[in-house]
Amino acid sequence: MKILVINSGSSSIKYQFFNTKQSEPLCKGIVECIGSKKSSLNHCSYGKKPFVSTADLADHHQAIRHIFDILTCPDQGVIDSYKDISAIGHRIVHGAELFSQPAIINEKVIKAIEKFNDLAPLHNPPALSGIRACRRFAKGIPQVAVFDTAFHQTIPAYAYVYGIPYEFYSRYKIRRYGFHGTSHKFVSEQAARIMKKPCSRLKLVTCHLGNGCSITAVNNGKSVDTSMGLTPLEGLLMGTRCGDIDPAVVLYIMEKKGLNIKSVDNLLNKESGMLGLSGISNDMRDIQKHAKKGSIRSKLALDIFIYRITKYIGAYTASMDGLDAVVLTGGIGENSALIKNRVSKSLSNFFSRFNVRLLVVPTNEELMISRETVQVIKNLKA
Repeated sequence: MKILVINSGSSSIKYQFFNTKQSEPLCKGIVECIGSKKSSLNHCSYGKKPFVSTADLADHHQAIRHIFDILTCPDQGVIDSYKDISAIGHRIVHGAELFSQPAIINEKVIKAIEKFNDLAPLHNPPALSGIRACRRFAKGIPQVAVFDTAFHQTIPAYAYVYGIPYEFYSRYKIRRYGFHGTSHKFVSEQAARIMKKPCSRLKLVTCHLGNGCSITAVNNGKSVDTSMGLTPLEGLLMGTRCGDIDPAVVLYIMEKKGLNIKSVDNLLNKESGMLGLSGISNDMRDIQKHAKKGSIRSKLALDIFIYRITKYIGAYTASMDGLDAVVLTGGIGENSALIKNRVSKSLSNFFSRFNVRLLVVPTNEELMISRETVQVIKNLKA
């Protein structure tokens, strides 16, 4: 089967095209700066040199059409017609409680995703635009929604209900949902292969560390707790997000600085984290470089980053009553030797006493989406 994977952001669309007989994609690329006259497409077909083009792409519909054009063009394309596509898999950030599995996309599913727009206002609406565009330019090709939140739907109520009046959950569905689920699922399965044991017999803590960071307790192949909450703001220290914070701090800052809701939301999501602490950058590479040069604030940001990771690992080990491995993934988790070494050092006695392995496993969310899409299509035909 040939599967096109679409990941629509607010002003960009990433894509990969897979032949299920191969692990490497036939091609992949990204359209950036959608909505401006500086829109660009970076495309790379397997075995060929990267191709870059610029265009004036006003919206996601035009961007999707541009992607189909490059997929079918004689020089850079990998198919003759969109009819050669077996199915299209879409990354959807928020599926709330309704979706615990990927779903074939129809009008009912589209309306459900629309209902969750207020839970993921920066992600669900552009994903819907991508879906509608694909339905227009690839008529008749089945499409599948793969939800970031789905993997975490196995978390028990005592781990996802917040300690606020129960009405806010029963009426408004305010609860812990968690994110990066596709990544956590992929690396937990990869870790099981490395350890030569089935997921159903392993206790893992998977750490997705990038500009956005989350950590998940995976017990016997199922997510039983995760650090992100109703939104991706909760949990670990991140590039620009504060992570865990006393809610009263928000009220105090609003009063002291005279901030409105929009301003304080921007402060916590875009001006905090590594950027806010260091005063230098949200990029871990910059933080490490300045810490090495003696920046006290960069060193503090690193210390907090490592401390929160180790604290969550300890908590999740206790909640699962044991641990077989810690898995690092994401841009930082896969590439920063410093972070790996510091996590290992912080937990060295713990690792040796309980025989816990530390694994670095590259994530591949697009490949996971492709696999999930194939399974849905097979079930549909069964």
